[in-house]
Amino acid sequence: MRRRLYIPIVEGHGEIEAVPRLIRRIYEEFVPGTIPIINPPIRIKAGSFLNDTLYFQKYVQMAAAKAAQSDGEVLILLDCEDECPATLGPDLLAKAKTVRPDVLFKVVLAHREYETWFLAAAESLRGCAGLPNDLLPPANPEHVRGAKEWLGRHMGQSYDPIIHHASFTAQFDLGQAKAVSSFDRFISTILS
Repeated sequence: MRRRLYIPIVEGHGEIEAVPRLIRRIYEEFVPGTIPIINPPIRIKAGSFLNDTLYFQKYVQMAAAKAAQSDGEVLILLDCEDECPATLGPDLLAKAKTVRPDVLFKVVLAHREYETWFLAAAESLRGCAGLPNDLLPPANPEHVRGAKEWLGRHMGQSYDPIIHHASFTAQFDLGQAKAVSSFDRFISTILS
C-alpha cells in the first residue's frame, strides 16, 4: 500500500476540515491503493500571503519544514477570485520553490472560490442544508461571482463555510465537479 503525505496551506476556516476530507475522497475514488496522510492544514490570510513576501516565506517555510521531515508535499490551495489562475498559479509555485527548492510544492487555485466546485456538482447536493430537490447547476459555474451567495439563495439561509464546507465536501459528486477546469486540475495535481 502506497502512502502520500500532504501539508496543505489554505485560506478559509471551512477548508481546515474540508480539504483533508476532499483529498481522501479523491484517493478513494481514483487511486484506492494509495493512502493519503494529510497534516492539519495551515491557514493563512490570502491577501498577506499573496502580497507580503515575508508573510509568504514564513508560511511556506513552515509547511516545507513539515514536508521535508517525512518526504511530503506542500499543497497550496487558494481561491483565485478575479485573478487569472493560469498566471497566478505558476507565479506562486515559482515563489515557493525559491523558499525551499528541496521540497515538492503543488499549487491549485479554485477559479473564483472553492464553493464554485459545489455549484458544478449542484445536482449531487440536492436536499443538503435546505437545497431544493430540483437544484441545477448554473450554466457556467466558474463565471458566477459569489458562489457562497448563490448557495445561500438556494438554501434559503446564509451559507456558512464553517458549518457547510465539510458536509458539502463529503457529499458533492467529484465527477460532476470535474466539469469545471479548476477542479479537474485539482484532481490531476493531487494525483501527479
